[in-house]
Amino acid sequence: MRISTLLRGLLPALLFALPFAAAAQGELVVYCTVQEEWCRPMVAAFEKKFGIKVLMTRKSAGEFYAQIKAEAANPRGDIWWGGTGDPHLQAAEEGLTEPYKSPMLSQLQDWAVRQAEESKYRTVGIYAGALGYTYNTDLLKKKGIAEPKCWADLIKPEFKDEVQVANPNSSGTSYNMLATIVQIMGEDKAFDYLKKLHRNVNQYTKSGAAPARAAATGETMVGIVFQHDALYQILGGAPLKIVSPCEGTGYEIGSMSIIKGAKNMENAKKWYDWALTPEAQRIGLDAKVSYQLPSNKNAPVSPLAPKFSEIKLINYDFAKYGSTAERTRLLSRWDKEVSTLPK
Repeated sequence: MRISTLLRGLLPALLFALPFAAAAQGELVVYCTVQEEWCRPMVAAFEKKFGIKVLMTRKSAGEFYAQIKAEAANPRGDIWWGGTGDPHLQAAEEGLTEPYKSPMLSQLQDWAVRQAEESKYRTVGIYAGALGYTYNTDLLKKKGIAEPKCWADLIKPEFKDEVQVANPNSSGTSYNMLATIVQIMGEDKAFDYLKKLHRNVNQYTKSGAAPARAAATGETMVGIVFQHDALYQILGGAPLKIVSPCEGTGYEIGSMSIIKGAKNMENAKKWYDWALTPEAQRIGLDAKVSYQLPSNKNAPVSPLAPKFSEIKLINYDFAKYGSTAERTRLLSRWDKEVSTLPK
C-alpha cells in the first residue's frame, strides 16, 4: 500500500481523535488566596505550560476554609493555593484535604517541609511572611501623633478610630495576629489588649491585605497586615512606613492544599508539583506583587523583601494554633468578648 493511500485512510480517524486529545487535558479549579494580581499570572503560566483550562476564584483564607468545609460532600474546588497556614492546618486536621507527598519536597526550606510533616502531608509551605503593621506617614504628621513602634502604642487614645484590621473569622492574617498576641502576652492579657484595641478600630475588613490598601489611600492611618502587603503599597508610591513591633511578632507560612475528593485530582497534583518549582515561585516576583520568602531553596528572593533576620520573631506554634480546637476556641472568645463591644 502506498504511504499516501495509508495517510488518507488514517486522516479521518486522526481528525476525529484530535478534539478528544485536547479535551483529555481537562480543567482545574483553583481557590486562590493571594492578591488577584498574583493569581492571574500563575493561572496563565500553568495553562500555557500544561494546556489545562483553569477556573480561578480569589477569596481570603478564612472564607475558603469555610467554603471547603461546606462543600465537603460535593467538592467544587481542586486545589487551594496561598493564604496563611493556620486554616490550611485546620482543614488538614478535619480531613478536608488530600495527603500528597510531592517529589519537590527535597528542594524546599525546612519550615515548608515541617508544615507538610505536621499536617501528615495534607498541606505544604509555599512562602513565609512576617506580621506587623503599617501607618500613613502623611496622616501621622498631620495629626501630630508620635511614631508608633510597638503593639502597645496602637491602644493609645490618640489612635482612636485610626486602626484597621481584618476580622479573624474571615482572614488568616488577622487570626495570625490574634494567635500572635496570645503567644506574646498570655491569653487573658491578650484579650484585655484586644478589647482596648477594639476602641481604636474603625473597621474589621474581610480581607487581610485590605488594611494596607486603606492606609495607602488615607482611609485609615494604621493597618495591621503582613509586612509584604504593606511593601507592595509602598512600591506603588504610598506614603507608608512598616513597623516590626518591639515586643516581637508572628509570621505566616503561606500554604497549599489539594482538596479531598477533587474532581480533577491528577491536574491538582500537576499544579501542586509545579507551584513548588523555582519557575512558578518567581512569577509573583516578576509581577512585582510577591515580597514573601519563597519555599523553594532555588527560587529568587526580592532584595526588598522584609528580612526575617532583622525582625524579632516569636517561636510561633503552628501546630497548636492551627488546630481545630484552639482556633475555634479563640475565635469564639473573640466573637463574645471583643467584636460585640461598643466603641
